Amino acid sequence: MASTTLSPTTPSQLCSGKSGIFCPSQALLVKPMKRQMMGKSKGVKIACQATSISADRVPDMGKRQLLNLLLLGAISLPSAGMLIPYTYFFVPPGSGSSAGGTVAKDAIGNDVIAENWLKTHGPGDRTLTQGLKGDPTYLVVEKDRTLATYAINAVCTHLGCVVPWNTAEKKFICPCHGSQYNDQGRVVRGPAPLSLALAHCDVDDGKVVFVPWVETDFRTGDAPWWA
Repeated sequence: MASTTLSPTTPSQLCSGKSGIFCPSQALLVKPMKRQMMGKSKGVKIACQATSISADRVPDMGKRQLLNLLLLGAISLPSAGMLIPYTYFFVPPGSGSSAGGTVAKDAIGNDVIAENWLKTHGPGDRTLTQGLKGDPTYLVVEKDRTLATYAINAVCTHLGCVVPWNTAEKKFICPCHGSQYNDQGRVVRGPAPLSLALAHCDVDDGKVVFVPWVETDFRTGDAPWWA
């Protein structure tokens, strides 16, 4: 039996796809190579290695803090500029006097001058002005044509309605639920549970000034509930 010896493939025996010649011996050689290459390609791993950065390009903590402070200042300044006028919106209008009170304002917002007021408001008159915290407050003119030393807050102690002065009955009568107060603001008929609040009425430099009433309520002898 004759033995067949395969000689090693030489470059001249390789077949190219372009020549259209197929060599079985080369097919046996090429296919394993393809499988080997495909197997290797599936097992390829990609490793990323971080590059080092020079120390002079890394910002230090001091610079970061400085940038944070600059950013905070840039935000705080416009925010404060918006908050200040917003806060003043809730401050009651009216100028404060040297004694710490509030100058009374008339119906059109002008300061009440005591002398001028008494020229146009006779004895027994009770007319609304703007008082402490912007509350409607009655100025009281006594029988001797002088201003009373007290003023009467017009806010009803029942549900907060503004109580008008009834000249005919000489009472403050609430139009909401019928509560009544005498000429000094003391409650005489419910459902209001308490008398109207008081404020001191002073004259400072010719202007009428309201000062908070913290003493005993002279109408009831009790401590002021509004203080």
